[in-house]
Amino acid sequence: MYSGSYIAQQFVNGLNLGSIYALIAIGLTMVYGLLRLINFAHGDLMMLGAYIGLFIVTNAFLPLGAAVVLPMLAIGLAGVLVERIAYRPLRGAPEVAMLMTSLAVSWIIQNGMIMSVTAQPRSFRLPPGVNQLHQMGGVSFSTIDILSLALAVGLMALLTLFVRYTRIGIAMRAASENLRAAHLMGIHINQVIAVAFLIGSALAAVAGVLWAGKYGTVEPFMGFLPGLKAFVAAVIGGIGVIPGAVLGGYLLGFAEILFVGFLPPELSGYRDAFVFALLLIVLLIRPNGILGASNEDRA
Repeated sequence: MYSGSYIAQQFVNGLNLGSIYALIAIGLTMVYGLLRLINFAHGDLMMLGAYIGLFIVTNAFLPLGAAVVLPMLAIGLAGVLVERIAYRPLRGAPEVAMLMTSLAVSWIIQNGMIMSVTAQPRSFRLPPGVNQLHQMGGVSFSTIDILSLALAVGLMALLTLFVRYTRIGIAMRAASENLRAAHLMGIHINQVIAVAFLIGSALAAVAGVLWAGKYGTVEPFMGFLPGLKAFVAAVIGGIGVIPGAVLGGYLLGFAEILFVGFLPPELSGYRDAFVFALLLIVLLIRPNGILGASNEDRA
């Protein structure tokens, strides 16, 4: 039998991992909702954010908060640039063309980083106080765990308010329903899509810094698997629906931690297989995801 403190520890671990998956999945689902594009380069933007955070953390003349703010700004702008150069010229082309382009962008970013910083993993060390461990009722957590959860939840809450109550947020919701109809109603589609890439890429950068802080290392291929799992999370929750991405991120985070924490040790190495098996089960029961609705393709 497992003790209550052990179960609570797994809950805390799942909450932190799910927050990171949710941040990445939001950007994926925002872009998919507008362009029906599975952006495979999204995880690589997360990786770039982690490297920028590494540069800031290793330079003491910059405050720790800059390790979050500056990657958000830089990678947000990088996401807009990628959309403008790689994706906008293909808008209206078959969806497979944009899909292949996103794969090409992903490989360009990865190989560009290998040529510039090498493929050697680098240690991501936070200041000692940030990694300080705390104990509460038999549950251990560090200061970075608290900061990660607070930052993730705070950013998701701000995004919810932005999408629900701001003019551009309402335009994004309208465009996600029907891009052509939104254009005919006078909505500036290019601006809406650019804002979606800006916000999604900025959240991916935050996720990259949190991921590097959690696991203590960065390398050029670090964004591939988290990006793929975040896509799984978005599909589970209902891709194209922001609340679905958040729900899917947390469900996937909890599922992954519980697979490792409660299955026999010899099966823990198959955690990724269990994650993708979960995707198959959800899609068999709910083909459009938990919060997804069956809609006709946009005109």
